[in-house]
Amino acid sequence: MDTLLNFFTRLFDGLRDLWENDSTQRTVSAALVLIFIFALGIIELNRQGMISTPLSQKIPTSHYMAINLAFSLVLILEVISLVFTLPASMSRALGKQFEILALILLRNSFKELSKLPEPISLMGKNEVLWHILAYGGGALIIFALLGVYLKLLKGLDETIGPGPSLNRFISAKKIVALLMLLLFIAMGGFNLWLKIKGHSGFHFFQYFYTLLIFSDILLVLIAQSFLPQFSAIFRNSGYALATLLIRLSLAAPVYYDVLTAVFSILFAIFLTFVYNSFYTDRHSKKQEK
Repeated sequence: MDTLLNFFTRLFDGLRDLWENDSTQRTVSAALVLIFIFALGIIELNRQGMISTPLSQKIPTSHYMAINLAFSLVLILEVISLVFTLPASMSRALGKQFEILALILLRNSFKELSKLPEPISLMGKNEVLWHILAYGGGALIIFALLGVYLKLLKGLDETIGPGPSLNRFISAKKIVALLMLLLFIAMGGFNLWLKIKGHSGFHFFQYFYTLLIFSDILLVLIAQSFLPQFSAIFRNSGYALATLLIRLSLAAPVYYDVLTAVFSILFAIFLTFVYNSFYTDRHSKKQEK
């Protein structure tokens, strides 16, 4: 068993180091710029009727769709980073999910631009403006509250001390992360194949966040084997519930999705604050004095 755990640990660490390498990040950033410029050029050629009919039908005619593509690619990169964050801790992985949620709301703001004409005009499109304000405002609120949440995480105590138990716990979480990475690649490839074939595809991020709910429950059950204390179980289960609220916000109608998203991070902040205040070793030591 330990041999198998060590194999997956080395595999995960190698992939994570490759992804987080400065050279890889610079290459990916440069690719994003080139893809955005290329998308703008292809859309303009299609607008001018310079692309053959079968292919032109699959290419949008709104330059705003290039912005949507760019933000979608940024979200994909953030989700990959999220997968590599899963073995760290549920609290920090949840923080990464809030980062992605804020970016999703920003992307939704830019997606609303596709409903406007070029050059841009709001004539008869007041509802689009309200949607942009709602998504943008929600993203800003989550960005601000994320700072509060991350600051509270600094007060969390290590629940498992260094040793074989901690190593096995981390290895188990890395196996879950590898599984999520494999599913992420498979889902992305299948969605791309559907679009190439002319189908509409599916809401990739919503489906993947649904999978994250199940992975979080799995991580809670794994953590319970190493952390059977009530406070740790409740905290980890609470973080899993916050992930569920994020998923529900992605499926909710406009305005309700923003309200649910903001409530999810407020829930996580209050949970972390209560845990820090009453259930950490630091608090227990103060009580003993």
